[in-house]
Amino acid sequence: MKKAMTWLKNIRPLKVLTVFLAGIFLFLTQACGAPGVASQPPQPGYQAPNVERSDSTKDYPLNSPAGGINNFSDVDPRAIDEKAANDRAKALVKNAQKNIDQKGVDSQEQYGRNFQQGTPLGERVKNLGEDIGSSADELREGLVKGTQRGIENIKGNTQNATEDVTKNVKRGADDAGKNVKRTAEDAGDAVKGAVRNVD
Repeated sequence: MKKAMTWLKNIRPLKVLTVFLAGIFLFLTQACGAPGVASQPPQPGYQAPNVERSDSTKDYPLNSPAGGINNFSDVDPRAIDEKAANDRAKALVKNAQKNIDQKGVDSQEQYGRNFQQGTPLGERVKNLGEDIGSSADELREGLVKGTQRGIENIKGNTQNATEDVTKNVKRGADDAGKNVKRTAEDAGDAVKGAVRNVD
C-alpha cells in the first residue's frame, strides 16, 4: 500500500495533463480531420453534375422492337445484309418443321414404319459388309506400311552402327599408335636425361 501511495505522490499533474491533451489531439485529428481520407477515391472521367454529358448511344444505331428475343431483332444492326440473315433463318425454321412433320415419331409403330421405309435390310447388310471389308483393307495396308518402315529403320540403324563401330575402331587404333609413340618418346627422353645426369 505504501508503494501505491508513493507512486501516486510521484505522479505530477503536468504529466497527466500532457498525456490527456495528446490523446484528445490525436482523437480530433483522426476523427475530424481530412474528409478525403474516409471518402471514396476520385473516379476517372468524373464530371460535375451541372456539366453536360455526351450521349454514347448517338454513336451507334439503336435497335427498334422487331419481335426477336427480348422483343428486338436477333441480327446485329451494323450488319450489312439483315434481309439475307432473316431469309436464312426462315428457311431453317421451315426445314426443321418439315423434318419434324415427315420423320416425327409419335409411337413405336410409327418408328417401325419409318424404319421400314428406309434402306432395305439386304442393302443395309451389304453396306455393313463393305464397311467392315474396307476397314480390314485399311488395317492391312497400314500394318504392311508400318512393317516396311520398321524394317527400313532397322536397316538404317544397323548401317549407322557398323559405320560408328568402324570409326571407333579406327580412332582407337590411331590413339593406341599415338600412345605407343609418346611412350617411346618419353622413354627416350628419360634415357637421355639419365645419361646427362651420369655425365
